[in-house]
Amino acid sequence: MMIRLCKIEFPETNYQTIELEVNQKLAEHLTVENSPVLFGCRTGICGTCLVVVEGDIPPPSSEEKELLEILSPENQKARLACQIQLTNDIKITNCH
Repeated sequence: MMIRLCKIEFPETNYQTIELEVNQKLAEHLTVENSPVLFGCRTGICGTCLVVVEGDIPPPSSEEKELLEILSPENQKARLACQIQLTNDIKITNCH
């Protein structure tokens, strides 16, 4: 059985593309060494990991959506990296 991987790219940075298994949570695998994403609480309540995502992923939960409406009300691609569940390749930009 082949494991399906998703690519996570960080355009406009010097960070290399990484690959994680489908349905992995970014908060469990991204670190200062492998990504420009900063994490605080890792539970979706602080907003430290606010990013812009290009790619097809599940929509935000109602709790995440509430915080996104406060932090980035005009940007429909804004997400909290700690809440993203990988389902496809993505590009992450506008990291803090």
